[in-house]
Amino acid sequence: MSKGSILVIDDETEIRESLAELLRVEGYKADSASTGEDGMKRLENGLFDLVLLDINLPDRNGLDLLQVIKRESPEVGVIMITAYASTQIAFQASKQGADSYVTKPWDNDKLLLEVRNALDKTRLQLENIQLRRALKRYDLPNIVGKSEKMQKVMDLITQVAASRATILITGESGTGKELVAKTIHATSPRADRPFVPVNTGSMPVDLLESTLFGHVKGAFTSAIATKRGLFEVANMGTIFFDEIGTVGVETQTKLLRVIQEREFMRLGGTETLKVDVRILAATNADLRKMVMEGKFREDLFYRLNVITLNLPPLRDRKEDIPHLTEHFLRKFSAENGRAGLQFTPEAMKVMLDYSWPGNVRELENAVERAVVLASGTTLGTELLPEQIMQGGPHTMGTIPTESFDGRSLFEIMEGVERRVILEMLAHTNWSQTDAADQFKIPLSTLNQKIKRLQIDVKRRRDN
Repeated sequence: MSKGSILVIDDETEIRESLAELLRVEGYKADSASTGEDGMKRLENGLFDLVLLDINLPDRNGLDLLQVIKRESPEVGVIMITAYASTQIAFQASKQGADSYVTKPWDNDKLLLEVRNALDKTRLQLENIQLRRALKRYDLPNIVGKSEKMQKVMDLITQVAASRATILITGESGTGKELVAKTIHATSPRADRPFVPVNTGSMPVDLLESTLFGHVKGAFTSAIATKRGLFEVANMGTIFFDEIGTVGVETQTKLLRVIQEREFMRLGGTETLKVDVRILAATNADLRKMVMEGKFREDLFYRLNVITLNLPPLRDRKEDIPHLTEHFLRKFSAENGRAGLQFTPEAMKVMLDYSWPGNVRELENAVERAVVLASGTTLGTELLPEQIMQGGPHTMGTIPTESFDGRSLFEIMEGVERRVILEMLAHTNWSQTDAADQFKIPLSTLNQKIKRLQIDVKRRRDN
């Protein structure tokens, strides 16, 4: 079994081959490269624990290459090789992340000691990272749920967090897609680098591209100075595209290039900029259907869909409702300076029976509303929103039999219509435009119904 994998980068054939052979004899797996460019290609295509790096290479300075290695593969150890002993070189190499440096000609025993020390340090660092990840597995930040479905989600998050793979997070509105994206970032090796969310659906095309890629001075009328885009801001970190299905086809083409090549140009610019960014995307739309309809690029879909993480709706994991309710109760009690608040068994039963079309976000809003409106420490059914009380154990559009008692057909139909509209508005986070799209009716028609049924959308949205 190999003691470790080591890459030797040196332009002198005799030195390069003798080093590689010495390492192989000692039980290490060794490979070699004669230039900095060739060395970086081998690092990209293989897994190495340590690099022995010559300072003087024909195509680039070894100290510059050290910076690149530490930026792109910080877990890899580096020992610098130099023909001249210099305190200044040793200081520079150490400052830029080198584990140590050796001078030519070297003593084999001392060189092998430096190699063992560097590999021990690398292994210790990796073990610490793995330990932190293992601990986070049992306490993923802010994700609440003990149901089997959510345990599977947490297991998958733990598996994919350490990789560089692009992940597509799917699920209905309000299921917590951005929270999952933040958790993946927080439990990844990029946790100390930026997490940059992008709400693609809220920007026109020109503004979105300028926001993502930046622009140079004079690129358009209001471009009075060169501006960095979010891809540059997210370099070495994670960029999260919320509702990726709303991105226009032209912007999709540019996104595909960034994912494939890890490079882009600012609007109006000619310089190609390189970035190392992990891409996470989320959608509540059926991207496969959009591909078939020509609304979403097929090649971009497959680039995004390397790993899919689907979040179950709250109605499919109702055993998590008590845990989520308690979580939000603690959160909003602390924010509002309240203590000892508790939902009554009757209120909890109503919440367990409700179908929650707005998912976790709707439950969070309901708990916050109850906390704010409570006059005592007991939170009863009277503090729950109207659509939850009317929904009961029924799904959207079903009619409870008690609705027939003493009521005309018109009154029954009006009550059902009101409840269905309320549930859809809650499902779309009180967006009338989105609700009209879901109902497949003109916005003006929905607004007329809202007015006729005296539904106060603004008050409910604010609550």
